Amino acid sequence: QVHVGESGGGLVQPGESLSLSCTASGSNFITGMAWYLQVPGKERQLVARIRTGNAPYYADFARGRFTIFRDSDNAKRTVYLEMNNLKINDTAVYYCVVSIFISNFDGEKDIWGQGTQVTVSS
Repeated sequence: QVHVGESGGGLVQPGESLSLSCTASGSNFITGMAWYLQVPGKERQLVARIRTGNAPYYADFARGRFTIFRDSDNAKRTVYLEMNNLKINDTAVYYCVVSIFISNFDGEKDIWGQGTQVTVSS
């Protein structure tokens, strides 16, 4: 069974930085990893994603401030989100999602973490 766990959330002031990490266990067939955010009353929104063999993709609000990358060892089961120059509007619950290859017939399955709170406040 695949398990996804995030860590690194917290309270910071505007302009500060914060790093999130997410580790997936239980699968050797990870095809992609991504970060989403959600604020109360709104749908989850893609922040950044990285898929095997492709360049990272960033939402417009994240490009230039956030960096997504995976660990450098062969397992590549951990994904990080480095967030710089944080703004009050970045306050949200941040979720990690891991895409797992199931089979050529079933395709991929997305496994979500529980989320970690990021609060930007002065």
